[in-house]
Amino acid sequence: MNKFITHLECSLTQEKYPKDRVLELSNAGRPLLVKYDLEALSDTFTKEEFKDSPLPGFWRYYPLLPISNQESIISLGETITPLINISNEYKNLQVLIKDEGRLPTGSFKARGLALAVAMAKEFKLEHLAIPTNGNAGAALAAYASRAGLKSSVYCPKDTPQINILETKLQGADTFLIDGLINDCGKIVLEGKESKGWFDVSTLKEPYRLEGKKTMGIELAEQLNWKLPDAIFYPTGGGTGLIGMWKAFHEMHAMGWIKKPFPRMYAVQSTGCAPIVRAFNKGERFAELWQDPTSEPWGIRVPVAVGDFLILDAIYESNGSAIAVDDNAVIIKRNELASKGIMLCPEGAATALALDHAIQSGQVKPEEEVVLFNCATGLKYPMPTLPN
Repeated sequence: MNKFITHLECSLTQEKYPKDRVLELSNAGRPLLVKYDLEALSDTFTKEEFKDSPLPGFWRYYPLLPISNQESIISLGETITPLINISNEYKNLQVLIKDEGRLPTGSFKARGLALAVAMAKEFKLEHLAIPTNGNAGAALAAYASRAGLKSSVYCPKDTPQINILETKLQGADTFLIDGLINDCGKIVLEGKESKGWFDVSTLKEPYRLEGKKTMGIELAEQLNWKLPDAIFYPTGGGTGLIGMWKAFHEMHAMGWIKKPFPRMYAVQSTGCAPIVRAFNKGERFAELWQDPTSEPWGIRVPVAVGDFLILDAIYESNGSAIAVDDNAVIIKRNELASKGIMLCPEGAATALALDHAIQSGQVKPEEEVVLFNCATGLKYPMPTLPN
């Protein structure tokens, strides 16, 4: 484990936990956060060192990650994901898409699962399990197989077929469940003792979050350590949004970036919008969304264990939570694809949410905005077009 880690800490109560134990949630049933000696880190490393790193993709940031050393890295050829400038589609606005679909297994889930698997290997775990709407299961399967670990994946039976097939092909025991992702999560939780696996569900162990925070570090480096005015992020469990917010605070404490941080916009579907509903009520915790429906499967998460962390980041950044209509998302996706920008449905949802934010005056002229496309659009069903 990274020598600069001081301890783990409950995200809700701030209760401290030792860093050298295999841990999941805190005693309060909330996510554990990895805490570093940031002063010592800033005295030892500089942000300029990353530029010439020979390590692949997000692994270049390993001094800020929990792994012990470079030997713990499990790589499938990660890359720095590009920022695609689509400002010509907008009037007096700088708009960039961070295309996470360029990562191994075609989605941003590679970041979190690569770290979770690397740490599982360090802790000498042998069997990992996860509930998924698709991409997380595929990422776990690939990285676990690469590390020589066993993986079990549980997904709703209406998960896209390509996700089911790629997960199986990459070595995971894959099960289809008549229910939602939270129902799959219950099976994973209940099987810990009888099956002997370790649960790597969203935010139910500390290290997927550390992998996802590399999106924030990487974005800062790409923009010459000056953050954008706003970030639009497709939000289900919210690990990426929470991870970036953690990264911003850590980099600021080390003197690498300055405030203000970006306004954080959580984007959900009108058919499954627990974070949006809580935000509109001014609440810190989000209630379970009953009977969820969402065409973008990745954000069909009716309840999130890190709900308050998502909402804290939104409130602290003066951001917002926006729900978009599924049919309008399809239209937006097709519109952008016709211009050479092939997004996944969740990515298209962020572009649609930006349109809403512009119309409502939340995003001002001359601002810089980053949209996150969380997976390659090639993994999703294509529309039938006329000849």
